[in-house]
Amino acid sequence: MIIVTGATGQLGHRIVEHLLTRMPAERVGVSVRDPEDPRARAFADRGVRVRRGDFTDAESLAHAFEGASQVLVVSVDKMGEECVKQHRAAIEAAVTAGARRVLYTSQMGAGAASHFQACRDHAATEEILRGCGVPFTSLRNGFYAASATRFLDHARETGEILLPGDGPVAWTTHADLAEATAAILADEGRFEGPTPSLTASRALSFDDLAAIATEVTGRTFTRSTAPDVGFRDHLVAQGVPAHYADQVLGIFAAARAGEFAAPDPTLGALLGREPVGMREVLGEALGRPAGERPAAG
Repeated sequence: MIIVTGATGQLGHRIVEHLLTRMPAERVGVSVRDPEDPRARAFADRGVRVRRGDFTDAESLAHAFEGASQVLVVSVDKMGEECVKQHRAAIEAAVTAGARRVLYTSQMGAGAASHFQACRDHAATEEILRGCGVPFTSLRNGFYAASATRFLDHARETGEILLPGDGPVAWTTHADLAEATAAILADEGRFEGPTPSLTASRALSFDDLAAIATEVTGRTFTRSTAPDVGFRDHLVAQGVPAHYADQVLGIFAAARAGEFAAPDPTLGALLGREPVGMREVLGEALGRPAGERPAAG
């Protein structure tokens, strides 16, 4: 049995959907914080084993992971010490449950010296995996394309992309990463340790995205550079917590350092096709009214 955590989230839900095209539902289990969530209930109706699993509750994880051959730990939406603590709890629970492989959704650029806190957290989690005592696969996912569209949200109204200085990023969609993850889960042992970076085929800066947005919409988008401190102050003035504003700046500092800049062909090989590019992503995102988000999942 393959267990997927976070299966009602944007990435986890898609992974389970793809797994169900590759294997019988009775071989798939999900660990979710709320089994009554409509997405979890829909999986249960299709024969998927649904159990409550909370990374802060070891007893719930033991029940959720029971009988697992593989456990995919989807990284939590937190940063810093608490994030790594929760990942450790999930990894240890998977090993205790007898899983013969633990998989984890890491990120390209994962490293102890990264400018971006999440990448430092991923590196710390990978160290836990190296010492967990069973084979592991760390999925070095490309930077989510959905983040780029969120950064462009204000520009949809003004046409001005006003952000800190950046560098090329191999933006990658949740959908492509989910499909590739299901393929890796279905072919146990395909990757040992960290995977190559799982990215789209091009790395693009916000200058590039401005040009693409102009082409796909017929409107003019311009790229302007905001000083880091001024951008942070602007976020805080809008009600963004200071620690979160600092994390956002970390993304741009990491991009300037080239941490997200190297595309790799591995994702395309797993998919058997070219990964979705930013022209398609922006064509869809910029066609929606300003402020409207794509449907979760």
